[in-house]
Amino acid sequence: MTTTPVEQVAARLDDAVRSATAIPQPSAGEDSLTLPLAYEVQRAGLALRSGRGDTTIGVKLGFTSKAKAAQMGVSDVIIGAITSSMEVVDGGEIDLSALIHPRIEPEVAFLLGEDVDPHDPRSVARTAVSHVAPALEIIDSRYRDFAFSLEDVVADNTSAAGFVTGPWTSFAEGRVDLDNRGVILEQDGEPVMTGSTSAILGHPEHALSAAKRMARLYGHGLPAGTILLAGAATPAVPLVPGSRVEATVSGLGRVGVTATGASHG
Repeated sequence: MTTTPVEQVAARLDDAVRSATAIPQPSAGEDSLTLPLAYEVQRAGLALRSGRGDTTIGVKLGFTSKAKAAQMGVSDVIIGAITSSMEVVDGGEIDLSALIHPRIEPEVAFLLGEDVDPHDPRSVARTAVSHVAPALEIIDSRYRDFAFSLEDVVADNTSAAGFVTGPWTSFAEGRVDLDNRGVILEQDGEPVMTGSTSAILGHPEHALSAAKRMARLYGHGLPAGTILLAGAATPAVPLVPGSRVEATVSGLGRVGVTATGASHG
């Protein structure tokens, strides 16, 4: 069966995920991608996951930090998908042997209680949110040396590898103020990063309208039940085998995970 260049890149990335083996970046070879093609690769990769029964259950944003966006030379966020196989229970374990160079970062997660139509201007993502929670995201680039261009990382589903959500808090109008909440990331009980929710696009709620816009541009759905990871509140740190990582978001609570095994990086 003949495959397209998009399907070929998607298959290589899918193999890299399944075998925990780093591969060359498309931008480094003849498969150099434009941004629209990179999103096509992302969709093709998600279709391969879906074919194995791995259901898409949410979306995530990347480059929501001004500093990170400036470092990458980009002026807009990127969007990827999170799937059922990526979900780790709060207080549970993440097996590093299935990953290449895993890192972890603290985030804010939203839960949609209603459908959001990305193509309908009357459909407002913020009013569709039912709950909010502290979260951890595990990222794992499938590329050698954890190095990539904007197009590379989009094709790689924004390095999505795992996520943990803490206790959900009702997002009733006026009851939850997420502006400039303190964030602490701890490893084995010691703070390793501190930050603020304001690092997420200036305010985490800005991620809601951004997600709707990106979903419209690049074909993601936002049905009721969608989990939306708004972006990192601090830089990511490497996941160390045997370590316990916890994040606290002031006013929202605490979320944690333990790393087991050793990565292939």
